[in-house]
Amino acid sequence: MTKDGGGTDLIPGLDDLPRAPADKPGKAKKPGGSRKKGARRPAAELPVARIAVDMSLPHLDRPFDYLVPAEMDAKAVPGCRVRVRFAGQLVDGFLLERAAESGHDGKLLFLERVTSSEPVLTPEIAALVREVADRYAGTFADVLRLAVPPRHARVEAEPVAEAETREMPGTVDAGVWRDYQAGSSFLSALADGRAPRAVWTALPGPDWTSAIARAVAATLNGGRGAIVVVADGRDVARVDTALKAELGEGLHVALTAELGPAERYRRWLTVLRGKAKAVVGTRAAMFAPVTDLGLVVLWDDGDDVHAEPHAPYPHPRDVLALRAHRAAAGALIGGFTRTTDATQLVESGWAHTLSAVRDQVRAEMPRVRYVGEDAQLARDAAARTARLPNVAFEAARRALEDGPVLVQVPRRGYVPGIACGRCRTPARCEACQGPLSLASSHAAPYCRWCGRIAGDWHCPECGFFQVRAVVVGAKRTAEELGRAFPGVPVRTSGRDAILEQIGPERALVVSTPGAEPPAEEGYRAALLLDGWVLLGRPDLRAGEETLRRWMNAASLVRPHGPVIVAAEGALPAVQALVRWDPVTYAERELAERREAGFPPAARMASLTGTPAAIRELLADARLPDGAEVLGPVPVPTPAAQTDVQEKERALVRVPRSAGAAMARALKEAQGVRSARKATETVRVQIDPLELI
Repeated sequence: MTKDGGGTDLIPGLDDLPRAPADKPGKAKKPGGSRKKGARRPAAELPVARIAVDMSLPHLDRPFDYLVPAEMDAKAVPGCRVRVRFAGQLVDGFLLERAAESGHDGKLLFLERVTSSEPVLTPEIAALVREVADRYAGTFADVLRLAVPPRHARVEAEPVAEAETREMPGTVDAGVWRDYQAGSSFLSALADGRAPRAVWTALPGPDWTSAIARAVAATLNGGRGAIVVVADGRDVARVDTALKAELGEGLHVALTAELGPAERYRRWLTVLRGKAKAVVGTRAAMFAPVTDLGLVVLWDDGDDVHAEPHAPYPHPRDVLALRAHRAAAGALIGGFTRTTDATQLVESGWAHTLSAVRDQVRAEMPRVRYVGEDAQLARDAAARTARLPNVAFEAARRALEDGPVLVQVPRRGYVPGIACGRCRTPARCEACQGPLSLASSHAAPYCRWCGRIAGDWHCPECGFFQVRAVVVGAKRTAEELGRAFPGVPVRTSGRDAILEQIGPERALVVSTPGAEPPAEEGYRAALLLDGWVLLGRPDLRAGEETLRRWMNAASLVRPHGPVIVAAEGALPAVQALVRWDPVTYAERELAERREAGFPPAARMASLTGTPAAIRELLADARLPDGAEVLGPVPVPTPAAQTDVQEKERALVRVPRSAGAAMARALKEAQGVRSARKATETVRVQIDPLELI
């Protein structure tokens, strides 16, 4: 085992680990010591293997030294999977490197087995994993689980096909990039092997996939590889189709969870072995072992699907930025709108703006109109039934004469929120105080927390027994639109069933945000309903996220097609949508957050755990100067979960320049608690998307 920061005897928590009898203390020496007849012999050259053991304990987050047996000398290559004895158990690990000597004074244990001699952990990915773990106050083992997929022995044993050598075209035509200022020069820089970095505000329409494919082609033409990360499998399929049209077969692979473990590992090995030079996939693709990386692409970086749900919760935007910096590669962070995080990259000078001239934007943007929530409804009874303002009803009726119309509804379900029909007191479950909902027009109210049927509900304030809808979901909206537009097909797209594409025929498509299917020839109009639901969320990013969802939906509409948004026109997000100017909105948001000291202008860490555990962690953490602790405050827990221990959340805020010091301090404090064998854990998230 190796020393770390002054020797293993100074590291708490190692007393439990079984060791070979220790030699006399002294200088480092070649391991092995005296051996009995028949004992295992270490390899003649570079007998020491530094192993990253699959252990997530923070106080053991470092490599350990083992001996390589002579019979495993050829198989024990850097990057391979091994099995070692650790704390009395056989555990998995990765061989990071081999060395001639160890810094440990005692005898070393031998490797138990080389699980696979395939070098799946490249030096570049290993260094990236270490940096990501430090950036997010996590452990090497946790990040490694995200970076390297589980082994599939049958796939690994398959014969390796010879790589087809294909020449890329001598030049790559700029194509759709001509519509952007500096678009052609960005493509030329990629083709020349340089590393341009840009934050891209894409024009509305379906051409964003072609633009990404053209950028990847230029990178491959320059002799380097590329990684494209998108939000979900539908976007992967669209970019994959564009890459096939641009590159042909064999130069790239698509990585998604839907592939299954065998096929996913097969494609991942194709990239590792250099058979494919480009990758498109969801967030896990950010660690793809592309050889000689020349470009990283992140599409729609504001989508919360990008947020990794497993510790240490790295975001692809930060991981890809680190990869681009380490590999001297280009970077393209794009979307129809712009996040404050991407704006921070521009203002810091790390990236440059890549957008179209204003005349081009006006030529391709839809025509947006806003209607206040209290706007007068149409006199037509059908329009009143569908809760549509007159202008929205007429726009939909005219557009349906020529093709499909998109209707975006923020909430799924039928009626997710109800209240007393007389005094409007929110309807809650008598058992757990959870919110009551309706699953259909004929169903009794039920609790969204415990599932209990509340057929005999009466208002506790006035005793009234009838309810009214507070929030209307996509299913109820589709039902109302079907009555308002008789004879028009109504289709729904949401979490339960997402439509892949819509044809050119007339139809009403009711969708929740993020599930909008593209239309073959573009939608003729779009209705963005219940804007107050999105804008009224108690979230720091509510306005930014609302604008992103609106613009993603409006981008599916034909140029100059009508888009009606149900929201107050004086709101900054509505004005940004009407002008189709997300950049100014993001710059304004970032300036306001800088004044208030909120991310991304500042760095924050969220600590969630029991009150005692949070106090202990903060007491052990040597936070940098200027750190500010906000809270802790109670974390809301559904009343139905009576067995859940009370938890609190505290926020630690520091200037951006002290972000690394804050992460290091929190990680060290976690290590101290881990060495004490603390039973209560604290969840540490650096720069979380949600601060409540």
